[in-house]
Amino acid sequence: MQEQAIAWRHAGDDIGLVPTMGALHAGHDSLVSRARRDNQRVIVSVFVNPAQFGPHEDFEQYPRPFEQDRARLEALGVDAVFHPPVDQIYPPAFRTRVDPGPLGEVLEGKSRPGHFGGVLTVVLKLLNLTQPKRAYFGQKDFQQVVLVRQLVRDLGLPVRIVAVPTVREADGLAMSSRNAYLDPSQRQLAPVIHQAVTEAAQAFTAGETDPTRLESLTIARLAKIPGLAIDYVAVVDDTTLSRPLRAAPGGVLVVAVKLGSTRLIDNVVLGAERL
Repeated sequence: MQEQAIAWRHAGDDIGLVPTMGALHAGHDSLVSRARRDNQRVIVSVFVNPAQFGPHEDFEQYPRPFEQDRARLEALGVDAVFHPPVDQIYPPAFRTRVDPGPLGEVLEGKSRPGHFGGVLTVVLKLLNLTQPKRAYFGQKDFQQVVLVRQLVRDLGLPVRIVAVPTVREADGLAMSSRNAYLDPSQRQLAPVIHQAVTEAAQAFTAGETDPTRLESLTIARLAKIPGLAIDYVAVVDDTTLSRPLRAAPGGVLVVAVKLGSTRLIDNVVLGAERL
């Protein structure tokens, strides 16, 4: 893959990379579509990264419909599908791991220790192997976007990180490969997550800037859902992930819950549509 990418770069073609773990859906399609608009070449990686899964998470169960994914990507007109085996990314002598620092220890990082070290390690390797000018990530994974941008900034990598707005089902549920884990009754309840953050965003637009009040509005809405356990609800700065004294346009309300055994995340940018 690296040799092909270098040849494209030498030919003057901009490369867009869309990193995925497969089990593709319309949210991934939107990343590919944006990459195709911006670049002459598009590479999509399909790699279920073991380094970002905790010991009791769903690595073994994570869906891997690769042939279906490849057909979908071919129909979208991508130039290359990079589907490496685990030992190509992590050969037996592999020892290096990226430390995300303090921003990787809050929110998702607090709930999933080591997760972002695994994410940033594989992202750095994929960027080196595919040589992109731009790489595309979904806004749903807000903290991931923040940390990948920090990686690029801190290490001086010659790539632009593009955050693409979250794609949703007709009822508002953010598209995710893990939605397939929901049983029918849970799937019917799941759109309340988006409704809860949307109502808080509307309260912000109406003049509410107290982070505690915005969080409380969200928590009260979520607490009504049977079988839903709240991990965190937080208003944070879109770069530092710190909690502001007052919410301001561009701040982000982030949510993580468990519905049954399925962990779901969502967010809304206050006073704006995207990061």
